Amino acid sequence: MKILVSWSTGKDSAWMLHVLQATHPGAVAGLLSTTNEAVDRVAMHGVRRAVLEAQAAAAGLPLTVVPLPWPCSNDEYEARMGAAVATAVRDGYTHVAFGDLFLEDVRRYREDRLTGTGLAPLFPLWQAMPTPDLARAMIAGGLQATLTCVDTRVLPASFAGRAFDASLLADLPAGVDPCGERGEFHSCAWDGPMFAHPLSLATGEVVLRDPFVFIDLDFPRGPHPG
Repeated sequence: MKILVSWSTGKDSAWMLHVLQATHPGAVAGLLSTTNEAVDRVAMHGVRRAVLEAQAAAAGLPLTVVPLPWPCSNDEYEARMGAAVATAVRDGYTHVAFGDLFLEDVRRYREDRLTGTGLAPLFPLWQAMPTPDLARAMIAGGLQATLTCVDTRVLPASFAGRAFDASLLADLPAGVDPCGERGEFHSCAWDGPMFAHPLSLATGEVVLRDPFVFIDLDFPRGPHPG
């Protein structure tokens, strides 16, 4: 197996990488991310490309970035991702792994798009355990992440910038998934067993793009050496 990991910068991607490193030692050979090419950030998570690249360096893996226009039509998205998949197959990849937890329609979409491409989908975290248990397992396992995007329809804006930790889980309103699987929040992982070293990140500007609130993460003294 040669596995390409779909990498969003968030906690689920990071934990999936950790799981794959344990269950398929040496098989993960690269990360694949998409960015909003207008702002050079990971879409929805709002993470700077420099932080994305530092994550890949800390994981010791090559990074492939697929820039997407904004706004991006479904046809354009599928064309650009189709080209990335074709390149991955030519490079010898056999599987692409996703950090999806339980949303059936999302999984079905990925499976349908990959049918016949030569790249098989993997879902290492899929229904592995109830999401409250999974969230606690991530935290107990040493994963550290910061919430970078919050949907204010379900969470107060003040949750942006908070650590993904036991205190956060205790404060989540009823009905909010502890892993944010329905889009309640997105995160950026900066330390954990999947990384050779932590990233030194500082929180910055808070931006409202109704109904979402984003908080910027950057290196406090310029680009990270990793």
